[in-house]
Amino acid sequence: MGSSVRELAGATPATRDRYVDLLRVASLGAVVLGHWLMAAVTPDGVGNLLAVVPALQPLTWLLQVMPVFFFVGGFSHALSYRSLLRKRPERREGSEGSEDSVYSAFLRARLQRLLRPTMVFVLVWGAAALLVQLLGGGGGLTGVTLRMVTQPLWFIGIYLAMVAFTPPLLKLHERYGWGAFAGLAGAAVAVDVLRFAAGVPYVEFLNFAFVWLAVHQLGFLRADSRIRRPALLAGAGLVTAGALVAFGPYPLSMVGMPGEKVSNMAPPTLALLCHGLWLVGAVELLRAPAARLLERPRVWRTVVAANGVAMTAFLWHLTAMFGVYGAMLALDVELPVPASAAWWAQVPLRITLAAALTAGLVAAFRAFERPVSAPPGAAGATGAGPLAALGATLCLLGVLGLSMVGFGGLLDGRTALLIAIPVSAPAAVAMTLGGWLLVERAGRGTGVRAGRPAR
Repeated sequence: MGSSVRELAGATPATRDRYVDLLRVASLGAVVLGHWLMAAVTPDGVGNLLAVVPALQPLTWLLQVMPVFFFVGGFSHALSYRSLLRKRPERREGSEGSEDSVYSAFLRARLQRLLRPTMVFVLVWGAAALLVQLLGGGGGLTGVTLRMVTQPLWFIGIYLAMVAFTPPLLKLHERYGWGAFAGLAGAAVAVDVLRFAAGVPYVEFLNFAFVWLAVHQLGFLRADSRIRRPALLAGAGLVTAGALVAFGPYPLSMVGMPGEKVSNMAPPTLALLCHGLWLVGAVELLRAPAARLLERPRVWRTVVAANGVAMTAFLWHLTAMFGVYGAMLALDVELPVPASAAWWAQVPLRITLAAALTAGLVAAFRAFERPVSAPPGAAGATGAGPLAALGATLCLLGVLGLSMVGFGGLLDGRTALLIAIPVSAPAAVAMTLGGWLLVERAGRGTGVRAGRPAR
C-alpha cells in the first residue's frame, strides 16, 4: 500500500484543496475517538461518560464534528457533479437528456464508495449475529454489541440523502447563493417553533433533512469561495447556539444523552445547526496554516493514506471497542467504575488496544473501500434518473432502519419504527441491497465515466 500512497500523493494536482481531505479524515477520527472515550462500559451494559460526568458536556462543542464532515461532503459533491456535467455526452434524439444520465452516474460513483464497505460490514455482522443467536447466545455484552454496533450507520444514511439531493440543491445554490442556505435554515427554525411552541407532533423529524442539508449547503458555498468572513460565521454561530441553550429548550450537550427528553442530535435542532456554523467558521479560519502544513510531503502522504481507509475504520471502530471490552471480561480484567481514577488510568490502554484492533480490521477489509470502475454502456439510458433515485431512496431507508434496529433479536423478529413503519434487520438489509442494485443498473447505462470521485 505504501507505494500506491506515495504515487497518489505525488500525483496530486496543484489545484487540489488538500485541506478538505484533512478535514474529512480529522472529523471521522474525532468521532471514532469520541466514541471510544465516551463509552462507559460495565459488565451490566453501556452508558455514556457525559451522563456520568455532566461537567464534561461542554467538550461536545469541540468534539461533535459531524457538521464538518457534512460540510466537506457538500464541497466534494459540488465539484464531483460539476465535473460529470462537463464530461456528459451530447444529447441525442430520442434520449431523455444527458443530465438524467449524469445524475445516475453521480449517484453510482458516490454510493459505490459508501456502500461497498458498508455492505461488507453488514453482511459479516449479520452472519455473525445469526450464528451467535442460533447457538443460544446474545446476552450480556454480546447482546449490547449486537444492538449497538450498527448505530453509526445513521451517518451513512444521512450522507446518502445528501448525495441524492445534491443536483437540485446545487441548482438552488447557483441561483440564490446564500439565499438557498437561508431557506433551509429558515425551514429548520420553523420546525423547531412548531415543535416547541405549538407542540405539533412528529414535525421535529423534518429537521433530519433541513439541518443537515443546510450544513451541506455551506459546502457548496465553500466550493465557490463564498465564505468570505469565517470569523463572523463562527462568532454568530457560537453566540446564537449559546443563547439558544441558555434561554431555550435545548440541552447543553451537542450529542444525544440517555434518558433526556430533548436531544440536539436526534432529531437535529436549530442549536445544532448554529453549532455547525460555529465549527465551519472555525475550521475555515485554520485553512491557511493547515494548507502550509499539508505542503510537506510526509504530512500529505499521511492524509492520503488515511483517506483511503477512513470509511472502513469508521464502520469497524465500535466492533474493535467492544472486542477489547469483551476480551477484558473474558480474561477477568476488572472494569473500573466509569469516571473513577482507575477508569481514567485505564483509558490509554483501552484506546491503544481499540486502535490496534481497528487497524487489523482495516487491513482485512480495506480493499472494499476502493472504487471499482465499470465499462459504461449506451449514453442516455431511458429512465436512468428515476431508477437511480428510487435505488438511492431504498438504500437510505435500509441503512437508517438497520442503524435503529441493530442485529439483536434476529430470530425473534425484532423491529424498530422507521417513519412509523416497523422495520426488521433482514428487511433493512434487503432494502439496502435492492436499492444498490437499482443504482448500479441505472449508472452503468449512462455513458458517463465517473472516474475517481472528486473530493
